Amino acid sequence: MKAVLLAIGKTDINAIATEINTYIKRISHYLPFSMEIIPDIKKVKKISENMHKQKEGEFILSRLQPTDYVVLLDEEGDMMRSVEFAQYIEKKQNSVAKRIVFIVGGPFGFSELVKSRANDKISLSKMTFTHQMVRLIFLEQLYRAMTILNNEPYHHN
Repeated sequence: MKAVLLAIGKTDINAIATEINTYIKRISHYLPFSMEIIPDIKKVKKISENMHKQKEGEFILSRLQPTDYVVLLDEEGDMMRSVEFAQYIEKKQNSVAKRIVFIVGGPFGFSELVKSRANDKISLSKMTFTHQMVRLIFLEQLYRAMTILNNEPYHHN
């Protein structure tokens, strides 16, 4: 199984970008992993929130393959402890044949088409974070899951 993090817009805070790259390298030690960035929608002031979500949704859907297992990182998703997330990843490693794609949406959330394509939704917190921070938090949790599954001392109970 290959894991992919698909996100809207570049990370423009250098400290966050550096940490994101650190975790991508760490995760790649355990499983094939990549992060793909979809460019921000231009001229956002001239379109409605709904149209914005639709356009982002079209870009997201164009990056997906028919066999992808799609997981939205969404505030309406299931919340898990780190150990539960590790178990979730382990189950997916045993059941997802090709790619599991985790998606961070844009500022207005996901379009209905993207929601209907999703296999799962996971919430990282009840709190709201910037989309750039969500990437980093998710990557740290994915790395933590991999160390839990490999009985490494990174995670402490």
